[in-house]
Amino acid sequence: MTLVNGPKSAAALFSSLLQSCIGSNAFRQGKSVHHRLIIAPPTSPPDLHLSTKLVIFYSHFGDIAAARRVFDGMPHRSVVSWTAMVSAYAKNGRSREALDLFALMLRSGARPNQFTFGSAARACAGARCARNGAQVHACAAKGRFAGDMFVQSALMDMHLRCGSVADANRLFAEMERKDVVSWNALIRGFVERMHYNDALGLFSSMLRDAMVPDHFTFGSALKACGAVNALSNVELIHTYIIKLGYLAEMVVTSSLIDAYAKCRSLSSARVIYDSMCEPDLVSSTALISGYSMDRNHSEDAMKLFCKIHLEGLRIDGVLLSSLLAICANIASIKFGAQLHAYMCKKQPMGDAALDNALVDMYAKAGEFSDARRAFDEMPHRNVISWTSLITACGKNGFGEDAVALFDRMEEDGVKPNEVTFLALLSACSHSGLMNKGIEYFTSMMSKYCINPRVEHYSSAIDLLARGGQLDDAWKLVQKMNTEPNSSMYGAVLGACKIHGNVPLGETAAKNLFTMDPESSVNYAVLANMYAESCLWEDARRTRKLLAETSRGKEVGCSVI
Repeated sequence: MTLVNGPKSAAALFSSLLQSCIGSNAFRQGKSVHHRLIIAPPTSPPDLHLSTKLVIFYSHFGDIAAARRVFDGMPHRSVVSWTAMVSAYAKNGRSREALDLFALMLRSGARPNQFTFGSAARACAGARCARNGAQVHACAAKGRFAGDMFVQSALMDMHLRCGSVADANRLFAEMERKDVVSWNALIRGFVERMHYNDALGLFSSMLRDAMVPDHFTFGSALKACGAVNALSNVELIHTYIIKLGYLAEMVVTSSLIDAYAKCRSLSSARVIYDSMCEPDLVSSTALISGYSMDRNHSEDAMKLFCKIHLEGLRIDGVLLSSLLAICANIASIKFGAQLHAYMCKKQPMGDAALDNALVDMYAKAGEFSDARRAFDEMPHRNVISWTSLITACGKNGFGEDAVALFDRMEEDGVKPNEVTFLALLSACSHSGLMNKGIEYFTSMMSKYCINPRVEHYSSAIDLLARGGQLDDAWKLVQKMNTEPNSSMYGAVLGACKIHGNVPLGETAAKNLFTMDPESSVNYAVLANMYAESCLWEDARRTRKLLAETSRGKEVGCSVI
């Protein structure tokens, strides 16, 4: 594709028109400008600046194929042209192509500038390719941009996204000058890698260095506070926000509401929400998500939803998922069904997270048939979808259905995770499907290479104990790669009582007494086991110990 070269003033005019189209998001009009250029009488050579502007125009609208056609048609390219195309690939998630073009640029003899290195670093971050990132870092270090803050911030972000927190920290420490972008990059990186305390420590260092935070800094710092439940820090940051005049910024206010809500300071979150001139979807979702974590505020969440619905505020799947979670926690089938009706009318199909929340809500409300129907109507199912319904089957005593669902899940090519197997083992245990459950426990390790957690061992031991396979249950307790807990010994003791295995029951009880000597339940089960085996003296002695253990405890009473 060759571009005409009219007078310089014409090229400048067309370039200005394209810039206006970019600024006003006028894609159709920009294409018309390009069409005029194509049909105009050809002159040579094409205007370099105008061709580069076309690359930038198409990349802005995500039409990478058109941008590349323009780029390939350029007989000569400047560093700006190369950078525009590398940036286009990087910004649109085509990291590998960005890095290939960057390598081609180096081979062509063109010298990258700070923006080229920034785009290449972004591509490495997008591809999570630490090896290429190290090469880009080395190229930048050799050139004259080693100390450029823009390049250093991009490289730091790349190291963080590739998982190398140490390299990012070292680069940050080596920076002679640090601007707010540099500080933000590292703080955000710490938050994204879940190094929340490090993020807050860095935020404190930023303040000590007299660096003024911006709304991006506050957003990351507040997210870290919410994650570690640091209410005092939220209050301190709130003070800074007021002092610096950022309270009017919607993104900061929403982050503040979210942080207060996650720290369980829902009254503070509500005060800020009510002070907003026009609460938006993000702030409303943050507050309702906070309400969803506290059963005592379930009614507040429902009232807030009704309020924003009447005000005509846009409602998305995240907000509806939080509301469905509330309905699941309080088993409010009436409000949950109304939300379902709203979803059918207003929400587009295919939101897997929202559909999963709907299945979970019906399952926890005891409406298994509705949960099954919601599952069957899902256009797309992920591992969470299958696991939710398998869990529902187990809790409702439909072990055979849970097994059938798992078989369908495997046939559909969905790989189960550790939570799926936990739900499956529980379903098999409560439905007497011992052999099937142990088969799944074995395949979890051999077929799917999932290392059992304590909860998996506990379910497998309970499964064997309920099935009367006490020796196998005890062998599993002994060969575990983790320390057995009281629920495992309790499952063995309870099964020994049922099946009359006194020696093994005594062994399990001794371990329980060591772990939890104050629990009277264990003494009671052991005494009953002795009594059912006609060992009256042992039963009498154990009941005496039970009385001594219970002495001094608060007497229970019935609410009736």
